[in-house]
Amino acid sequence: MNTLLSRITIDPAVCHGKPCVRGLRYPVENLLELLSGGMTPDEILADYADLEREDISAVLAFAEAKSHIWAIGLRERRES
Repeated sequence: MNTLLSRITIDPAVCHGKPCVRGLRYPVENLLELLSGGMTPDEILADYADLEREDISAVLAFAEAKSHIWAIGLRERRES
């Protein structure tokens, strides 16, 4: 497993089972929203002191990995 992806945890007892960073109750989707809204990794790290730079990279790696699954699903629907 990619070591960055090991930073993303899924626990039904944390944030209703949403993928989070190291079980810290920072859902991947929230951090992606901050990034897509224009915040830089440095700004996010300044606002959330318990996050590490590798956590931001892990969020992006997780999103990238999930995008491959979605693309396959779209291709299969178009072919049917």
